[in-house]
Amino acid sequence: MSLFSKYKLNYLIPIAFVGILLLSAFPNNGKTKEVTPPTTLDNSKFDKYWYQGKAEVTSYNLKQARYGEIRNGSAVFVFVTEPFSKSKQVKLNNTSRNTEDVVKVLKMNFTKKFTTGIYDYSILQSIFTPIDLKNYKHSIKVSTSLQEWCGHTYTQLNLQSYKYKILLKSYFETEGDQEYQIEQAMLEDEIWNLIRISPTALPIGDIQLIPNTATARLRHTALDVENAFATLREKESNKNLMTYTVEFTASQRTLSIDYYKKFPHEIEGWTETYIDNGKELSTTAIRNKTILSDYWSKYRVQDESLRQELGLE
Repeated sequence: MSLFSKYKLNYLIPIAFVGILLLSAFPNNGKTKEVTPPTTLDNSKFDKYWYQGKAEVTSYNLKQARYGEIRNGSAVFVFVTEPFSKSKQVKLNNTSRNTEDVVKVLKMNFTKKFTTGIYDYSILQSIFTPIDLKNYKHSIKVSTSLQEWCGHTYTQLNLQSYKYKILLKSYFETEGDQEYQIEQAMLEDEIWNLIRISPTALPIGDIQLIPNTATARLRHTALDVENAFATLREKESNKNLMTYTVEFTASQRTLSIDYYKKFPHEIEGWTETYIDNGKELSTTAIRNKTILSDYWSKYRVQDESLRQELGLE
């Protein structure tokens, strides 16, 4: 090797090293940060909490924006693990019949109840997210129903090979009955489950999301993939909490969720802001009470005391 070659090699190595240090110091300059879901969970904590034969039930004090005003109401989260059929996309009663068809999911049932003047609103969403985030990129199914005195609507998303199949049933003439497909993308609805399974799976930066199915019906908008920007930061007023915020530019809507850093990452509250009847209003929810219960067996009159414990009328 010539003296010049040796000099050139010795000169380039330090420069390359400095370049690597600079790249690591300024990782993406605010651009999209790719988030790789963990290959394994802390099974000792996760299994002990989520596989004890009970559901986690949490009540929230709700302030719901509707028709240009804020309405008092209540919301309830029910989180529970279930065996799910990949082919039928329903809860399995017999998991031994075809073990290859079984996937463990975290199901979230999300209810809202509030009044608008004389009449009631009731919303129920069910989101089914596989716990194995490494091998399952998207939630398998979402179903959402809205009931009020004028009528009701139903929306269902089913995961297919490369698409989400959407079924919409509505009493509104402009919506009617529809079946269509959209490209696969992360669901806004599944953010809640990702927080509970592993918050490290939450994407940061420029992302694409399929918006919340209930909000789409309240705003009478079609579901499709939208561009959004997501941030994650420690909450200034409570260092025990993290705040995950998603901003939708085109639809002028923002969702912020406060959750606890420590497992099991309970959700303390959230704020959803958008233009409602020409006004920028925010729906907010603050946690009231959390219990662990096999609620499906609590159907007797004497069990109504549990509703009082949750602060539900």
